[in-house]
Amino acid sequence: MDTATTHPTRPSTVHHVLPPGPQAARAARELAARMVATHDGHCPYGTADDILLIVSELASNAVRHGRPPYRLTLGMEAGRASIAVGDASPALPRHRAGHGPLSCGGRGLEIIRALGAEIFVDPSPRGKQVIAVITWPTP
Repeated sequence: MDTATTHPTRPSTVHHVLPPGPQAARAARELAARMVATHDGHCPYGTADDILLIVSELASNAVRHGRPPYRLTLGMEAGRASIAVGDASPALPRHRAGHGPLSCGGRGLEIIRALGAEIFVDPSPRGKQVIAVITWPTP
């Protein structure tokens, strides 16, 4: 079930159940792109791209390391976006040491941190949510 509240001058939040499998990341990006577009005046262009990349990384990680159902919650307000992707696996994200420059994978959370986002993990009896919060200056 989708629930949404959107208005460009007020905070808005979308809750969306993502499809199972690899299409989850694409669905999450498409939903986030629509939401970011409604907040164009509040979100600088480069930050909008960062939000879409964060959504993609979190959804891809959920598919790769978690299990369905996958859920996206995206909240936006002036100067701040919070992105939460949940899945049914109780396994928490872990830092993987020893990644060389040519190794594949294992950099999603590092990329998100490099974009300036804070990352939180909220475990629950039904799985977990990985949450990223990114902020930007407001006029």
